[in-house]
Amino acid sequence: MKVCESLHIAAVYERAARFDVISNQFDFLPLTYSRLVATPVVTTVHGFSSERIVRVYRAYDDVAHYVSISDSDRHPDLTYAATIHHGLDLGQFTPGAGDGGYLLFLGRIHPDKGTHLAVEVARRTGLPLVIAGVVHDEGYFRALVEPHVDGSRVRFVGSVGPTERDRLLGGAVALLHLIDFDEPFGLSVVEALAAGTPVVATPRGSMPELLRDGVTGFLVRDADEAVAAVGRLSAIDRRDCRRDAESRFSAARMVDAYEELFERIVAGRS
Repeated sequence: MKVCESLHIAAVYERAARFDVISNQFDFLPLTYSRLVATPVVTTVHGFSSERIVRVYRAYDDVAHYVSISDSDRHPDLTYAATIHHGLDLGQFTPGAGDGGYLLFLGRIHPDKGTHLAVEVARRTGLPLVIAGVVHDEGYFRALVEPHVDGSRVRFVGSVGPTERDRLLGGAVALLHLIDFDEPFGLSVVEALAAGTPVVATPRGSMPELLRDGVTGFLVRDADEAVAAVGRLSAIDRRDCRRDAESRFSAARMVDAYEELFERIVAGRS
């Protein structure tokens, strides 16, 4: 894998003079080439896998043009050219009525993602729960999630493809996103909005940026508040969720933001 990565990076930089801008979505390694070319390099920081790699970003801060995927994920030691939220192909998401009558958990099964809290909230509200995602912590799943999976009140469907994801999101009363870490973005949250589905989430990381509290969902501090929020979901207009996704999280909006940034950098204004 490292061989392929090295050849891929080298192929771009060896042709750097052909480009006005190099857009780096490949983490920190391409930064180590950036002083060797005159072409400006725009690096999107998709979160930090470890604090140890920040030293690389810091070392090239004077020549780099960093893009954060949320304001909350900005590192205090770095200089940023822009924040650009991820965008979706909205054609892959069908606005649904939430008529499935269930709550949905969509994401990796891990303590950080709060799958067990979704189970608790569903139990306390009396609504069925569908859990979709890949198990990232087997011990956690076996101890705190699997014992509640009965195929009726709690269903575990594993990883789902685009068609099934669209169906599950559109049929859900709400997405439960009760995370316990500072999530850099949260793709499943904006996917839910694209399907017209409100989100109940803890206000960690980017969640206060992605959700409009009381308009596209609710920000809650704990399971008690999450239970209460589920009881208030009738106050959310699902059309507002879809409209918010269209105006803030479309692929077209993301492309426009990158094009504007590239033009600004080439013109020397950033």
